[in-house]
Amino acid sequence: MSSENVIVSNSKRSFNGIIQLTGSKSESNRALILQALSNGNIRIENLSSAADTVTLHRILQSEIHNPGATVDIGPAGTAMRFLTAYSAVKGLDVTLTGTARMKQRPIGMLVDALRVLGADISYTENEGFPPIKTGSNFVQKANRVSIKGNVSSQYITALLLVAPTLPQGLDIYIEGELTSKPYVEMTLTMLEQSGIAHTWTGNTIHIDPQAFKPVTLTVEPDWSAASYWYSIAALSQEAVIELPYLKADSLQGDSRIADIMAHFGIVSTFTGKGLTIRKTDKELTQREFDFKECPDLAQTVVVCCAALGHNATFTGLETLKIKETDRVKALQNELAKIGVTLTEDNETYYLDCSQKHIPEKVSIHTYDDHRMAMAFAPLALVIDEVEIEDHQVVEKSYPHYWDDLKKAGFNVQVQTSDVRC
Repeated sequence: MSSENVIVSNSKRSFNGIIQLTGSKSESNRALILQALSNGNIRIENLSSAADTVTLHRILQSEIHNPGATVDIGPAGTAMRFLTAYSAVKGLDVTLTGTARMKQRPIGMLVDALRVLGADISYTENEGFPPIKTGSNFVQKANRVSIKGNVSSQYITALLLVAPTLPQGLDIYIEGELTSKPYVEMTLTMLEQSGIAHTWTGNTIHIDPQAFKPVTLTVEPDWSAASYWYSIAALSQEAVIELPYLKADSLQGDSRIADIMAHFGIVSTFTGKGLTIRKTDKELTQREFDFKECPDLAQTVVVCCAALGHNATFTGLETLKIKETDRVKALQNELAKIGVTLTEDNETYYLDCSQKHIPEKVSIHTYDDHRMAMAFAPLALVIDEVEIEDHQVVEKSYPHYWDDLKKAGFNVQVQTSDVRC
């Protein structure tokens, strides 16, 4: 089996310029479901070009409305969760499937909640995992569900998005601590922008049956994508990077990267044009990082710490094990190639850089995970050559990543290599 890899290098190791990021995948995917539920009354501007969003858009426009259709979502986890709720409450006779990894990602908690509401859903292969089949008849039988808060906020978001269309409305009781709370808050804010009111009392979110109002939702650029430029700035000798249209009052939880990277000497300045980040000589002193509310930033920060030889402690990584890959294991495997260890002790993770070494070249396996590719590519600022296997994986969230690296002075050479299993 062969795949196109890239060799990334950067002898200049400094950058002063502008990078225009694609629209937020998280905001875009929510906006597309809201648009579909509003029967087209909602317009969207600056929709993300990420593959997951392109896939969701295509499916909502045609495929999911064909009775008896089998809809292949590929590796798009957000789309799987959102479309499961959408097709179930809309009473669509469809089967939702995806990649081999998608069939390993649990969805039973969401399916159980939808069944309580009255949805007809069955598993076509393994209990608790896609593929799933939704039936053509939906009659609401209950207006309250309970769902664990520490597994995936996408289950809660999927239910919130469809809640206004339910004849009896919906109460969602969140059991225990809520992981990735900013993503739930993003969903509720976008619902408010679409004319949907809610109450959040204690652990219960309540939404009455309501109609969407005609509105235009403008998607902010992707803060998850911005995180890689913070890492590039931190690993550069000098850096001043402009990221247009990013906002200080963002809906995106990953905007926390600005606060996190302040500990790495990166100063964030917001202007009327967007965000400028600047490398300073501030000494790195922060030793503990909690990713409970922003788990998608973890790989970026962990790899950045490793590259800088900075021992650190991390918490809030539990959800990383059920993402596109087991991201904790993937990090452990790839960091070992530069002598860095990441060990777990009762949900606390310790990064030990005492045996770190800098080889002339390192090859990074991506595990079909876009964030592995983009988190490790900045290592080219400290290692002469970094080979990233299966470089096209970045299309899932940041299709122009390699082109943007070239704009920043990186040398990116595509080659075909044997993929190691």
